Amino acid sequence: MKCAAPLLALALLAPAPAVAHPHVFVQAGVDIVFDRKGRLSHIKVTWGYDAFYSLLIAEDQGLDQDGDGALTAREEAKLSGFDAKWAPGFNGDLVATLEGQPLKLSGPLKPTATMVDGQIISTHVREVSGAPFVGSDTLSVQAYDESYYTSYDLTLPVRLIGNGQCSIRRIEPDIDGELAQMQAMLLSIDADADLEEMDIPLIGGAFATEILVSCPSS
Repeated sequence: MKCAAPLLALALLAPAPAVAHPHVFVQAGVDIVFDRKGRLSHIKVTWGYDAFYSLLIAEDQGLDQDGDGALTAREEAKLSGFDAKWAPGFNGDLVATLEGQPLKLSGPLKPTATMVDGQIISTHVREVSGAPFVGSDTLSVQAYDESYYTSYDLTLPVRLIGNGQCSIRRIEPDIDGELAQMQAMLLSIDADADLEEMDIPLIGGAFATEILVSCPSS
């Protein structure tokens, strides 16, 4: 995730390897929010950082000095938004499409952050441009970093807010199959090849869980 927090920025300034492996592990969750007219209005995103990365952020921000794994109200206020200062063009590691067409999402709104048992958990809200009706069309939501520097695991709640008639279907990635394809690709590369000059595909999306939402037509 590309933001202005010092540790994040330093990590992301480094050149990504041609074939990446994750350095940051995030538990993710999404709330898919409908307005009173039944239109898709917002997507709320939750990120729960791995214990080691949480420790790095806490030390960088000078938080949790007593080491109890929790933050004071003042510390939470200081931390909130640390991962919501995004570089121009960053998509927030969230891809949403409606019937295959990309949805335009705002930057992060209403950021929060806290710490639970030493794990930093943050939230932010993305406004959906145009507030479309989903109807029988299929809404697809995925959380991933295409470079795979950050690994997102959609293990936190995925919820529909404001429209109880819609249904969710979850499609898990074929991790073994994708790894086999990657291994075959790597074995086909000449040992003396310059990987930086090769068109190695970005792999993050291949390891992403897909959330599919459909709603009955009015």
